[in-house]
Amino acid sequence: METGIPTVVALNMMDELRGNGGSVDINRMEAMLGVPVVPISAAKNEGVEELKNHAVHIARYQEPPLRQDFCGKDDQGGAVHRCLHAVCHLIEDHAQRAGLPLRFAASKIVEGDRLILDKLNLDENELEMLDHIVKQMESERGLDRAAAMADMRFSFIEKVCDACVTRPHESKEHLRSERIDRLLTGRFTAIPMFILIMGLVFYLTFNVVGAWLQNLMAAGVSALTGAADAALSAAGVNPVIHNLIIGGIFEGVGSVLSFLPIIVVMFFFLSMLEDSGYIARVAFFMDKLLRKIGLSGRSIVPMLIGFGCTVPAVMSTRTLPSERDRRMTILLTPFMSCTAKLPIYGFFVAAFFPKRGWLVMVALYALGILTGIAAAALYKSTLFKGEAVPLVLELPNYRLPSPRSVMQLLWDKSKDFLQRAFSVILVATIVVWCLSHFDTHFNLTEDMRESILALLSGWLAPILRPLGLGDWRVATSLITGFMAKESVVTVMQMLYRGETGVVAAMSTLSAASMLAFSLLYTPCVAAVAAIRRELGRRWAVGVVLWQCGIAWFVALCVRVIGLALGLG
Repeated sequence: METGIPTVVALNMMDELRGNGGSVDINRMEAMLGVPVVPISAAKNEGVEELKNHAVHIARYQEPPLRQDFCGKDDQGGAVHRCLHAVCHLIEDHAQRAGLPLRFAASKIVEGDRLILDKLNLDENELEMLDHIVKQMESERGLDRAAAMADMRFSFIEKVCDACVTRPHESKEHLRSERIDRLLTGRFTAIPMFILIMGLVFYLTFNVVGAWLQNLMAAGVSALTGAADAALSAAGVNPVIHNLIIGGIFEGVGSVLSFLPIIVVMFFFLSMLEDSGYIARVAFFMDKLLRKIGLSGRSIVPMLIGFGCTVPAVMSTRTLPSERDRRMTILLTPFMSCTAKLPIYGFFVAAFFPKRGWLVMVALYALGILTGIAAAALYKSTLFKGEAVPLVLELPNYRLPSPRSVMQLLWDKSKDFLQRAFSVILVATIVVWCLSHFDTHFNLTEDMRESILALLSGWLAPILRPLGLGDWRVATSLITGFMAKESVVTVMQMLYRGETGVVAAMSTLSAASMLAFSLLYTPCVAAVAAIRRELGRRWAVGVVLWQCGIAWFVALCVRVIGLALGLG
């Protein structure tokens, strides 16, 4: 409001306030704040249209806040009041020339904001006078400049609340939340309960609900592929085109589509946890642990988003108050396994670890988190020395998730996955099919070892050989994973001519190395582009090389440990 920007205040969750016996005198609050105040309940869509109408109205007519002065003139706030108004008189002409709102500029330089002070271009005498004014205020208030300004603002807030708000009695929801929190956020129970809850989510996703739905989807895709195959054969379509459509497009995109149920079920559970209020608790009790590796509990939110997709996780770091925390969190998000890797995990777990699927999944996610912790400890002692900013967080009451918001999230994730399947993955499938069926003279070849793809991937295969992944077909699938992680399984099945070919060609230990490497190697091109936007080109290239190096080292460790245990 001090900036003079047209403003509307939305009072959300008014349904809960009224339900617990509370109320707000809206007219009086509007008079005290000098801006429109609209009571709403976003979850129930109450008052939202009125809020929109107010916003459009004040934006159209550019109605500024009627009040920009929040300091009191009583004994406690008098010193700040005199200080601010003296500074306003001192800098009035400078603020006008700089194009800054006067009250806003005065507040910021009293707080000690160097950016605003530099813009005002005060001379030496004015700077000296400003220093005397602020020191006199600090002496009278017995507080430093930042604390005095904060106290002035909170005093005004309390004055408004005392005058306008009839406070509710303690709600049943709050009492219930306190009882639940004794278990879910207790000193000794928080971490075990978090592991138990996430383990249950993975178990239900990969062994119960998701697995059943995946089998249904796979059966549907298989039936559709059979029908298309018969139709193409009956129409006498050219064998090369027939092979491209069935062996390339249908089998490739179809194998990825079969993982859609797993992704939907996973996001269903995660959205339930978020809407219930549990995710905020995770940030709260993880703060102490994250602080040991140089981060605050706020960083847990981008990291949890990273389990969905690295791109929004990187973008969500913009809300972090510290540039140090923001950069460090961005570098850690690739260690959080995104859902695009679920098709890789699902395929190898089902093929090589069918009876221990949920356990392998938990181990994979734990490996990613532990590797990220090790990387964070390294960052803290090298690139990002110092301490994280303090965490102040309000824990909402536990509540039943909104079916509307959960369904909206599931639709968005499903749509995004299908768009990838029928865009990036479709193109990747066609390109890989062509490269794997034509030699360097662009002649059709039956032997894939003579193909263009084999030649290109042959250069990378020796690097992967110590990991037990020296086959050019594995190298090819990992390269295509840079475009979209979902395409790794698609390409691998196409090159090995189906799931049975992959199982026959790889050992259980090689599959374990493949899982570890896929977990940690470079994020997809969209995520790298997001990192480039936030941190710049050098950081983006560095992330690609760094993640590949770590993935290679961890996969090698997995193989060495496996050989030592006689699992080769």
